[in-house]
Amino acid sequence: MPSRSEAIVDYMMTNDAFSRWLGIEVISVREGAVTLKMTVRDEMTNGFKIAHGGISYSLADSALAFASNGYGHQAVSIETSISHTRPVFGGDVLTAQARELNRSKRIGIYEITVTNQKNETVGLFKGTVFIRPEEWPTNL
Repeated sequence: MPSRSEAIVDYMMTNDAFSRWLGIEVISVREGAVTLKMTVRDEMTNGFKIAHGGISYSLADSALAFASNGYGHQAVSIETSISHTRPVFGGDVLTAQARELNRSKRIGIYEITVTNQKNETVGLFKGTVFIRPEEWPTNL
């Protein structure tokens, strides 16, 4: 039987058309942490033949959402940023690892590291979420 965090992430993925379009695969989930993986498709590249910055950003943003919602209370981002440290190319396999830096009753701060198949860091993302009083349904 999946954990509550896994059930919430499964529910979120089922209803997240964009993350599914990206081809995101959920590798691991626990409260405050998640690991996601995806392969960059050629249609995700720009005129320089490198991945559009929004691709690694979107992977990291999904990791933020899944990691911060695993406690059962709904969380929404209120501030995010990314530093792109290396170019990403079509065919690259990206992994995003989210970890919680701090969590209070209303605010959570997360760090997401995005790496490629060579384990090179291609992006460093930081996200802050607002933790809403609404809970995810208990029947997930």
